Amino acid sequence: MSNAQASHWQGIQQVVVVGLGITGLSVVKHLQALPYNLTIKVIDTRTTPPGLDELDDSIATHIGSWQAQWLLEADLIVTNPGIALATAEIQAALAKDIPVVGDIELFAWAVNAPVVAITGSNGKSTVTDLTGVLAKAAGINVGVGGNIGVPALELLQQDCELYVLELSSFQLETTSSLELVAAAYLNLSEDHMDRYPGGMADYGLAKQRIFKHAQTAIVNRDDKATYPESAVNPNIDTISFGFDDVEFGLIQMIDSSKEKSCEFLAKNGQALLAVDELSLVGRHNLSNALVALALLDCVGVTLKDTFSVLKAYAGLTHRCQLVADNGGVKWINDSKATNVASTLAALSGLQLDGCLHLLVGGVGKGADFSDLAPVLATLNVQLHCFGQDGDQFMPLHPSALRWDNIDQAIAAIAPSLKSGDAVMLSPACASFDQYRNFMARGDAFTQLALHYAKL
Repeated sequence: MSNAQASHWQGIQQVVVVGLGITGLSVVKHLQALPYNLTIKVIDTRTTPPGLDELDDSIATHIGSWQAQWLLEADLIVTNPGIALATAEIQAALAKDIPVVGDIELFAWAVNAPVVAITGSNGKSTVTDLTGVLAKAAGINVGVGGNIGVPALELLQQDCELYVLELSSFQLETTSSLELVAAAYLNLSEDHMDRYPGGMADYGLAKQRIFKHAQTAIVNRDDKATYPESAVNPNIDTISFGFDDVEFGLIQMIDSSKEKSCEFLAKNGQALLAVDELSLVGRHNLSNALVALALLDCVGVTLKDTFSVLKAYAGLTHRCQLVADNGGVKWINDSKATNVASTLAALSGLQLDGCLHLLVGGVGKGADFSDLAPVLATLNVQLHCFGQDGDQFMPLHPSALRWDNIDQAIAAIAPSLKSGDAVMLSPACASFDQYRNFMARGDAFTQLALHYAKL
């Protein structure tokens, strides 16, 4: 460990970890592996927190409530991102100038390789995963995690050449020294308002923290809230992405192999890859691809080395995931779309040569689905409504058909499918009327897709 890293631990002996689970356990294991004589205690207000049985006898625990005295005696508090800094017990510690950090801050103190990170209200998991996949394709030993998959501190055990982190606003609240080669801020929309008393201003400010020690900001040309505020980092470079021909964007040009004008992903007006060669579905995923390319460009990756893998990348499971393509018929699993906004994103800019068979329904949670109607009116669509609240979708489009479940709908759809058509599950509803969770619903759709695609 370098002198700079060791300096963070000067004067720290008593450390209290607040919150167990996957992240909390990664924190405890990281602390135990450090070359310091730390006294580690764990507080979890849950009566049976996950991971409790994995702690050894050297760790003192307080379970089922707060232990305020431990907090006030600590030299350092490491809190789970699910615990708001506004919590009274945390505020009492902050009032005594006891530092409160999260696992990402501990990662920042220890990391020895370049890091890029992604935040935003929507799309950050796909961008994080895709960036990691493309970096690996370029021959880089890459670690991918944070708010997705593997906790950041566990990634340090892999001794990577590059780290790609997804960071939530909750994680950024307790992060102050993370140095990034590039930081991508995808978008800002209303979310987590119960966590932020100041509303969107507080939420946006938390996400701005990703830029504090970043060399380059990657920002959304269509969302000015994603641009770094000068007070956060006045010297940061900025690269933008969007759907016009500026910086990382889109251009129209003649594809000589197809003898027609095609849309291309582009950098500074220079074509990179034809959009119609991508397996990714949905206009929003073009943005995601552009951001991943911009991040890799910032760390010196030769972009052409990633193109073959980018073409084949079909997305994260249950998020506009292409699960079958047989005879020109695409089957798309977007079971993660459990609300109207997610389904609208999946439909935005969707381009098909044939008919879209859209499966919607489940438990609507009192939502208003009327915003889907004007979008559906612009599409060549057959609407298939199922589940507990399927009736609420019936007035949205004249093509709407009512089914009891997904199995029944797909059995009816399959015989009429032809090249250019697509079958998409993007239900705009929760799944628990008929499935354990959205993953089980998506898995069921995928199995049906694979079965009918073979017929």
